[in-house]
Amino acid sequence: MTYCLAISVNKGLVFASDSRTNAGVDYVTTYSKMHTFVWPGERICILLTAGNLATSQAVMNNIRTDLEKPDSKISLRKGKHLHEVAHYVGHLSQVEQRQHADALEKSGSGGAEASFILGGQIAGQSPEIYLIYPQGNYISASPETPYLQIGENKYGKPILDRIITPATSLEDAARCALVSLESTIRSNISVGPPLELAIHTSDVFKTPYHQKLTLNSPMYKSMQKQWNEGMHRALGRLPRFEWELKQAMADE
Repeated sequence: MTYCLAISVNKGLVFASDSRTNAGVDYVTTYSKMHTFVWPGERICILLTAGNLATSQAVMNNIRTDLEKPDSKISLRKGKHLHEVAHYVGHLSQVEQRQHADALEKSGSGGAEASFILGGQIAGQSPEIYLIYPQGNYISASPETPYLQIGENKYGKPILDRIITPATSLEDAARCALVSLESTIRSNISVGPPLELAIHTSDVFKTPYHQKLTLNSPMYKSMQKQWNEGMHRALGRLPRFEWELKQAMADE
């Protein structure tokens, strides 16, 4: 399993992902789930992947192959709008799943489903993020819910719901994304490091800020420590129960 998320705020986009694809007792594998494509001054596309690794890798291979074909009718670079690119990725995923569904079902190896988050910006348009379902259809983020998640999303969702709004700064959105990932890692063994973080500033069409973090990275360790201490302080400041107040007055 895995956990990936994208956040859309007024100033741009934030992407974050883990790298774990398998977490058995004695067998752990990692692969990057973040794929960045940049055409300076023209467009930027970032894809996050979750689900069947063979399907997602095949989709990424087909995407790269189509980019090399000058006669391709559609590709990451040729879609006039980002939703057209989302439709294209969904179609590629559906083709791959159909090719291998029967064999996987007969072998009992599980499903071929994969999910994607596509985000980026085309020159002259606003930044956008899309969640592409295994069925090939997709949705976009909204001002009410300006983030999208794939994979093990429930553990990292509370901080996003409480903090993220369109007015959130890119830097705070990035910190929330890392805390969301850290919370998921703490609760679920199927999500693990290294973590990847990318930040795209609106109308800046160059390679986005990118950082890879391990559990021993100074920034990750400091963030984890301060977040834990902050939650303990917040808990200690919550209102006291009535019997606690009476006991405190009696002790005085």
